[in-house]
Amino acid sequence: MKVEGKLFWYLVPPLVLFFLVYSFWTGWNEWVGAIGLALSAAMVAMIGWYIGVTAKTLPGQRPEDDRYGHIDQISGHYGHFAPYSWWPLWLALAGAVVFLGVAMGWWIVYIGSVFLVFAVIGWVYEYFSGAHHV
Repeated sequence: MKVEGKLFWYLVPPLVLFFLVYSFWTGWNEWVGAIGLALSAAMVAMIGWYIGVTAKTLPGQRPEDDRYGHIDQISGHYGHFAPYSWWPLWLALAGAVVFLGVAMGWWIVYIGSVFLVFAVIGWVYEYFSGAHHV
């Protein structure tokens, strides 16, 4: 993970340079782009710092870093996933209706929010009934 941390740290100086050049070029009058570049540099620095600190806490090398490693060395438990589920589809459609309402009219947001709440509740409680009951 040290390599990944260094990759993020290598992005910080160009972003700071872009921030300074952009701010000077616009005469320090246009703040949106300058703040965006400054916050991008800060975020990349925080990610690089976090990955570097995490790399120090890991014992030795990771299996991915071993040049002669095999794919089965990193295999393990990836989590529990639903075999099939329709709830993410309804959740995405309800979210699309809500975002459409932001652009078209606030009354659509209220209608979409009802569907969004229904879809979130259905997705959360998916395993409490049906064939895959927990």
